[in-house]
Amino acid sequence: MVRFGGLARKIFGSANDRRVKATRSRVEAINALENEMQALSDDALRGRTQQFREELANGKSLDDLLIPAFATVREASRRVLGMRPFDVQLIGGMVLHNGGIAEMRTGEGKTLVATLPVYLNALEGKGVHVVTVNDYLATRDSEWMGRVYGFLGLTTGVIMHGLSDEQRRAAYACDVTYATNNELGFDYLRDNMKYERAQMVQRGHHYAIVDEVDSILIDEARTPLIISGPLEDRSEMYNTVDALIVKLVPEDYEVDEKQRTAIFTEVGTEKVENMLRANDLLKGESLYDVENVAMVHHVNNALKAHRLFQRDKDYIVRNGEIVIIDEFTGRMMPGRRYSEGLHQALEAKEHVQIQPENQTLASITFQNYFRMYKKLAGMTGTASTEAEEFGNIYGLEVTEIPTNLPVQRKDEDDEVYRTVEEKYKAIVREIREASTKGQPILVGTTSIEKSEHLAERLRADGVKNFQVLNARYHEQEAYIVAQAGVPGAITIATNMAGRGTDIQLGGNADMRIRQELAEMPEGSEREAREQAIREDIQRLKEKALAAGGLYVLATERHESRRIDNQLRGRSGRQGDPGRSKFYLSIQDDLMRIFGSDRMDGMLQKLGLKEDEAIIHPWINKALEKAQTKVEARNFDIRKNLLKYDDVMNDQRKVVFEQRLTLMDGQDLSETVAEMRQDVIDDLVAKHIPETAYAEQWDVAGLKEDVGQYLNLDLPIADWAKEEGIDEEAINARITEAANKAAQDRADRFGPEVMAYVERSILLQTLDHLWREHLVNLDHLRSVVGFRGYAQRDPLNEYKSEAFELFQALLGNLRQAVTAQLMRVELVREAADAPPPEAPEAFGQHIDPTTGEDDFNEGAFGDTAVLTRVSTERVVPPEQRDPKNPSTWGKVGRNEACPCGSGKKFKHCHGAFG
Repeated sequence: MVRFGGLARKIFGSANDRRVKATRSRVEAINALENEMQALSDDALRGRTQQFREELANGKSLDDLLIPAFATVREASRRVLGMRPFDVQLIGGMVLHNGGIAEMRTGEGKTLVATLPVYLNALEGKGVHVVTVNDYLATRDSEWMGRVYGFLGLTTGVIMHGLSDEQRRAAYACDVTYATNNELGFDYLRDNMKYERAQMVQRGHHYAIVDEVDSILIDEARTPLIISGPLEDRSEMYNTVDALIVKLVPEDYEVDEKQRTAIFTEVGTEKVENMLRANDLLKGESLYDVENVAMVHHVNNALKAHRLFQRDKDYIVRNGEIVIIDEFTGRMMPGRRYSEGLHQALEAKEHVQIQPENQTLASITFQNYFRMYKKLAGMTGTASTEAEEFGNIYGLEVTEIPTNLPVQRKDEDDEVYRTVEEKYKAIVREIREASTKGQPILVGTTSIEKSEHLAERLRADGVKNFQVLNARYHEQEAYIVAQAGVPGAITIATNMAGRGTDIQLGGNADMRIRQELAEMPEGSEREAREQAIREDIQRLKEKALAAGGLYVLATERHESRRIDNQLRGRSGRQGDPGRSKFYLSIQDDLMRIFGSDRMDGMLQKLGLKEDEAIIHPWINKALEKAQTKVEARNFDIRKNLLKYDDVMNDQRKVVFEQRLTLMDGQDLSETVAEMRQDVIDDLVAKHIPETAYAEQWDVAGLKEDVGQYLNLDLPIADWAKEEGIDEEAINARITEAANKAAQDRADRFGPEVMAYVERSILLQTLDHLWREHLVNLDHLRSVVGFRGYAQRDPLNEYKSEAFELFQALLGNLRQAVTAQLMRVELVREAADAPPPEAPEAFGQHIDPTTGEDDFNEGAFGDTAVLTRVSTERVVPPEQRDPKNPSTWGKVGRNEACPCGSGKKFKHCHGAFG
């Protein structure tokens, strides 16, 4: 019996088929313009860019221009690069323009596809960002595709680590900007730590295309971007704690590899307490007393460092430093640091110099950064397994683009052995056999340790002609991967090292020419050599084809099906033949942790002998189920992270928008006066409650607070003795005295200096309190989970308390700014001094589940304060949309809020608090 859903798909096609079919008419229209485009001169083709911009200015939409613009780019690409986009690449370009994800197989030309929507959207002049996974690809693609944009009259910039603010500003000002996800996120955070508009480098978030979108928006989405500054040195304490942990025995702790956790048993806890007490590190009776919170954190980190993190798998020691290995790519990540003391625990474990910890200064997740773009798109070879997550979190629809030529790769069933030893024997035997017949082989491993173990086994077996590509040798990875299609070549790669580089059968001619003829000058001799290389590549390609194409041999299943599919996808590009096979053992991590405990016994009962493998589609299905469980768990982690970050994100938006308002405002005296009045109102209400009798007033306390926050010595005790005096009269007298003192200072300094001082103090105080607030939110986040034991929802508790903390921040801001401005003589001498400098800060990219730190950059530029005229226009009330603040224009602080709440603007949408 055929199910209705399956029957409907057979008759009408899947939703994906219908989306692809809907683009066909436009593809035919673009093809119809091809002869017309070819007849144009270079200047005439280039002139179409200005023509398109004029049409946009006259009211046409980008969709109206899609067909002629795509036809223009196709012809420019043919003339400049010698590459004519296929029809399926046009379809991919349309998916990207419409703000979706184009899933295109490896070798289908995603880099070229991006030029079509990039050119079209860049015509608006608002900037298009193309996001890549590393600096190499950002540079390569900007230079390569930049030739097409340059031919058509557009400018191209590239953002890389180490550029100055001036260079970044120039790159962002280009029509098209290539950058890594890390650089974009950190530039956004840095911009919101600047003290003047002119220092900011980004100019908005209009349209972005994310290359390898699954890697950036899924794999790296668990890791928020953080800018942090160093704290005090506590290396002695780390070494002391580490010395205690090595004395523990297995009965003292429990390790759960599946959940990546390590905890002390009751016996272990008692032993640790005794050792800490002996070293005078324990306060009170128990390790879990409130005063020992920090110590619990450190001993737990030390236990994780020794029992969960393995040298040469999770990290390596190089030049006296702990260097992290990326769990997804297997690459070494110099400069990355685990967070919250875990890296220091590893440094203590390996007895290398311990670097100081860092304090959060600014933070954002990739989810919330990329959701700022008005239009977002992505491309990858593997996205359909995560289609639900792309839809739920980013609102992105995944469309599978047909291949230009039918896929001829043969994906064989997995071979499962009982032991790792038997598996490796079979792998070495298979590699030797395939290599002997001239078939190129790409061997996929999951860690450095395993890639080098396999390399040793091959050497011992007499196989010498192989390349090991892992985190230790990533500098040459693009070249090594590009040549992995040479007949008989054996390339051992850690996970997806070299991703973004096409493996061509016979080798990559352009790569070989660059490598072999780097020193040879232009001329007839070089041309002859180039021709010889291309002929050699063609000969080798024929040989590789005859041997069956690229053989992808995987030594283990990864936790994610996508990573397995990425590896498989390296073979069978552009209709080439190929094959793929996974070799597994019951002792592999995935099988051992997530597979059935009874599988080994079952295989023995079935009579599986040594060196025999079981091969059956059922095994593949069982493994896919295990991988699905892991993927679901990781999705939950990312969703949970986003729910908590959304709370902070709402507050972040308020603070960052307020900073922009402060930087743009010419005269902040009204804002400052209102803050001062709010402080006075709070002080009077605190010490003279409305319903209290005069003898219950806290006159002494009010006088003390007025002195502290307003720098005034007023005869409040005498006022309180007057007949008929009430709190409103006292409030009015304090306000009059405070306003007079503030006006006297403003008159002495002059309007320009006073404006500088007010803006400077407001921005610096806001930044300082925001940093403290981030620390408070981190602490709240780390403990709020325990509320679940009291049958209370941790997320709701977090939202409620985070709101209270934010309200406290706003109250503290009013008090701190007022107190400083009422003592403005202290600042007067510094008014002509250099602008304030930002704190020493470093970029970090932290994984909340492992504590992994994905980035670390040096201190960045200083900051300054700038006075600018406000460009906000006044909008008549009837033209304001209550639901859209962008239509309100400049709203007076004491006006009724346009949202319709009935409150004054300063107490509603225009509030600091």
